[in-house]
Amino acid sequence: MRANLYDGFFIDIGVPADFERAQTELPERVRRSAVFFDRDGVLNIDKAYVHKVEDFEWVAGAREAIKLCNDRGYLTFVVTNQAGVARGYYGIEAIQTLHDWISRDLAEIGAHIDEFQYCPYHEEGVVAEWRQASDRRKPAPGMILDCLKGWPVRKESSLLVGDMPHDLQAAAAAGIAGHLFKGGDLLSFIRPLLGANSGLIGP
Repeated sequence: MRANLYDGFFIDIGVPADFERAQTELPERVRRSAVFFDRDGVLNIDKAYVHKVEDFEWVAGAREAIKLCNDRGYLTFVVTNQAGVARGYYGIEAIQTLHDWISRDLAEIGAHIDEFQYCPYHEEGVVAEWRQASDRRKPAPGMILDCLKGWPVRKESSLLVGDMPHDLQAAAAAGIAGHLFKGGDLLSFIRPLLGANSGLIGP
């Protein structure tokens, strides 16, 4: 028999008082900071309504930026307006196919997106099914809020990277920091935003 010293968080739930304490402390301990990325213009070159794999071109340092977020323990999300669906340029299936390809391409360097969120609605769309205003379309914060509801996100230390003012407006409406990416190397841009901190909750 051997034992190891451990100085991290620990609760013995063998007694009622500690079990009760665990109900509030454990959810807080598993919360993680998150990075929300806009897609077109941040992760890939914006060529207007990109929906085909052959038209997708990574922004310099984008894959590496995602991997850095993963390695630092940040939850990593994509939140993207996709009005091309409402405008009749492509269907929902094209978005899913492209996002599946992005996931496979990221996996080749050991990176991943935890969840893709997209909004196909636009109030001026030509496709009736998608022609409406939506609280998920940036600058509304719906996509961000859905991630906050569905994942254990530590909101106060989370951030969004976008290339348009409406991205930052959505971040502000959701109560997280927004940062405007004006091009260049995304890894170099995001590294100082993460600093030396981990996205994981501390002891």
